[in-house]
Amino acid sequence: MTAIIKTPEEIEKMRVAGKMAAEVLEMIGPFVKKGVTTETLDRICHEYITEKLKAYPAPLNYHGFPKSICTSVNHVVCHGIPAEKTLKDGDIINIDVTVRYDENSPDDKHINGYHGDTSKMFLVGPSSLKTRLAERLMQNTQECLYLAIDMVKPGVYLGDIGHAIQKHAEAEGFSIVREYCGHGIGQDFHEDPQVLHYGKPGTGPVLEAGMCLTIEPMVNAGKRQTKLLKDDWTVITKDRSLSAQWEHTLLVTETGCEILTLREEETIPRIR
Repeated sequence: MTAIIKTPEEIEKMRVAGKMAAEVLEMIGPFVKKGVTTETLDRICHEYITEKLKAYPAPLNYHGFPKSICTSVNHVVCHGIPAEKTLKDGDIINIDVTVRYDENSPDDKHINGYHGDTSKMFLVGPSSLKTRLAERLMQNTQECLYLAIDMVKPGVYLGDIGHAIQKHAEAEGFSIVREYCGHGIGQDFHEDPQVLHYGKPGTGPVLEAGMCLTIEPMVNAGKRQTKLLKDDWTVITKDRSLSAQWEHTLLVTETGCEILTLREEETIPRIR
């Protein structure tokens, strides 16, 4: 697998797209509450991306995906399709946003644009004893993402990062999804390399300055096996256990990395 090393001009475009994607997740937070449908969340995000940001929601029509964001609730691992299902207290939901933008693109779909890809977990309603497992799962998954980000720098094997993520999740009795992974990103939504969230130290592609990639661990409260539903998109845990995911788009720098999709609420440094 050959990663695409970004030019300084491309990196600037990635920063813009990443900031936009983060802004969408910041915007949608207050709307994630009991009684709201995931269809409504999709509509709000679509309007914000297209009308406020003047960008394009990359998932829309991507290989036939019918909506502008992914909404994965409870035992849905990833690629949940927004629908008329209403959220209820105690639900957990991952909202996955990818914005495509380039001010120099000649059309409103920004076909020549660059991508910012990020996701966040939300807990619906007040915390309770029933949601303790969900909260622990969400926290562990975010910790997996953050410890992986701390490892990103030139010369590091992706197998080292995958191993660290797997070890942290499994230490709490959770499991790592194997069928879906992070990826390189840029002018294409998905580029090389694949970024596995499990692995062996000293294996896999080696990070280089100028690479852009996503890290997006998917962690299950139960067993790691998944099932693809008949819509050919929605992925669920085979044992119907809860699943969580957090994602950031990163730039590998000469000394570490830059988080291109960092949100205002996060206290970790953007550049390390």
